[in-house]
Amino acid sequence: MSKPALHVRSVIISDVHLGTPHSKVEEVTHFLKHVRCDRLILNGDIIDGWRLRRGGTWTKAHTRFIRRVLTMIQKRDTEVIYLRGNHDDFIGRLLPLQFDRLNLVEEYILESAQGRYLVLHGDVFDGIIKHMVILAHLGDAGYALLLRLNRFYNWFRALRGKEYFSLSQAIKARVKQAVSFIGKFEDQIASLARDRGCRGVICGHIHTPADKMIGDIHYLNSGDWVESLTAIVEYHDGRFELLTFQQFLAHFPRPSPHAIDEIDELSPLPA
Repeated sequence: MSKPALHVRSVIISDVHLGTPHSKVEEVTHFLKHVRCDRLILNGDIIDGWRLRRGGTWTKAHTRFIRRVLTMIQKRDTEVIYLRGNHDDFIGRLLPLQFDRLNLVEEYILESAQGRYLVLHGDVFDGIIKHMVILAHLGDAGYALLLRLNRFYNWFRALRGKEYFSLSQAIKARVKQAVSFIGKFEDQIASLARDRGCRGVICGHIHTPADKMIGDIHYLNSGDWVESLTAIVEYHDGRFELLTFQQFLAHFPRPSPHAIDEIDELSPLPA
């Protein structure tokens, strides 16, 4: 008996950060279980190689996510496009590479009914700033600390019956330099898409979901599966939509944890 599913042409997700305790891997796996798409674009930082090199943790839930992607390729004939991010830069030396319907690439052109969309992770401009790699690693360490504080803070909020609240997103929205950085990032990405003759651009990297026009360029950012829990879907008529996990759950609720385990055990990968 088939499960209810969202049927779309393309799904774009980024910044899952497998290998870190902050990854909302159960949520993103549930999302992928209930979508049917011709194309899945994994737009960078799916695996967090930086954290794994520093002793990060890989769990069974992270493996289940990988199995879900492989199942989509083998059972659903889904084309999977994996773009290199900055945290999974270890795949850069392999690019471009194709395994059956899995393609590893640096960037991608999505041909939609609305026109051509440039798809890239978004770290292409990081090197413009002097010592950006060092600063990025320092920023990553600070961000990880903030996420740990966020987990404790939300544990305390849950005890009081309050809903989840993202400290880091609230801080980013209020810090002038962060807001300035995001604005410059978006303008640079939009300019790059314009130079490539594209109608729009789809990126990730800065963990700030967006769907807006920047001049004549349609700018889309898929956000992340650490805080925002968002994805971009392209419908068959060419429309794009930025979906939150909460919106998705309204139509495709999660089963109990025991039911999730049973589903995984009863759904092995095909030979």
